[in-house]
This record gives sequence, structure tokens and C-alpha cells, in this order.
Amino acid sequence: MLNLIRLLDDEKCCSVVRELRWPNGVQCSHCANPYFTKQGRDDTQRCRQWYRCLHRQRKFNDLTGTVFAGHHQPWRQWAGCLYLMGLNLSNSQIAQELGLNENDVQDMTRILRQGVVERSDTPQLSGTVEIGEVYIVAGHKGQSALVKKTAELLVNEA
Repeated sequence: MLNLIRLLDDEKCCSVVRELRWPNGVQCSHCANPYFTKQGRDDTQRCRQWYRCLHRQRKFNDLTGTVFAGHHQPWRQWAGCLYLMGLNLSNSQIAQELGLNENDVQDMTRILRQGVVERSDTPQLSGTVEIGEVYIVAGHKGQSALVKKTAELLVNEA
């Protein structure tokens, strides 16, 4: 069986994330200032560049302000996890393919999904909106009058 993670390269993953994040060039993560100085590389992940904003004098790196910030899995693990999520694999299958603990994969997939939701715009409905069905859950044991009252309210609103 082919181990997917061996095909990925941290340097390439890093450059793709940098290009996607800053298509017009690196900017401060705190104030979007395009003027900065490079402050060396990260000790644990050599491809991660550190910068210092010349306006606010704050340090930031390629991951500051992203869903990946504060997590120390290699870039290739995140890229592999995201790819396998796109194939609709379960967390246990992803863990097996990447050689990770299932709990770590569950955290990674939760973080990635949360990041997608945060970046997605809330859809705005306009015009006439039709609803096909309405389900009323009768969870009020012994309070049938309350269930009838709720159903009447819903019918009257429609």
C-alpha cells in the first residue's frame, strides 16, 4: 500500500499556504501592513518564516491568525488530512493512512471544518422562500395541550 504522507513535502505545502494566504505578498497578520522584516525560521518547522511588522513591531509567522496556528503537526499532515477529508474518509481511515492517533485526527478534522465554516459566508435568502415540510417534535411528555398550542402557532404563522 502506498503511504500518501511520504509523497508530500513540507516546503511545498508551506509555499502553497503562503501563496493562498497572501496572493499580493506577505502582510502583517495584525494590521495588514505590507512592510516587514524577516526574523528567521521556526526552530521546529524550518519552512515556517518569522516576520516583524515595521508598523506595529509585532512578530508573526506564516500561520499566525489561521486555523493552523498553535498546532505543531507538520504541514504535510494537515495537507494529507484535508485531502483525505475531501475523499470523504472516516477519521479512523485518515488516522490509519497518515499514521496518527485517532484522537489527533479528530481534532485536526474538527479544526479544518471549523475553519471552512468561519470562512464561508452566511447565505442570504431573498424573494419567496418555500418550505416543503415541517416536523414537530412532541417531546413534552404528559403536556399534550402544549404540543397542540405549538402546532397551532406554526400553522397560523404559515
